[in-house]
Amino acid sequence: MIRHLVLFKLNEGVERDDPRVVKGEEAFRDLDTKIPEIRFWEIGWNLSDRPVAYDFAINSSFDDAAALRRYAEHPEHQAGVALWGQFATWVIADYEF
Repeated sequence: MIRHLVLFKLNEGVERDDPRVVKGEEAFRDLDTKIPEIRFWEIGWNLSDRPVAYDFAINSSFDDAAALRRYAEHPEHQAGVALWGQFATWVIADYEF
């Protein structure tokens, strides 16, 4: 299994209630019902007020690297990435477990 973690940092001056952010969250909210390769899907907003903390997280898993690749290339995923690219940056970690 492959764990796929993504941590998002909203750009300076962008808040969670910004309509673009709301639309971006909605784009990712139900991807597990739209992309069959997803085995586990969890998203949420950060609760920590520490300066190093990121703002939003996705924790997901896939059977293997090929399934993760299909997910990454899926049009529904790409649409969400395009939205988030307008107002945030992110880091990714993929590992076997």
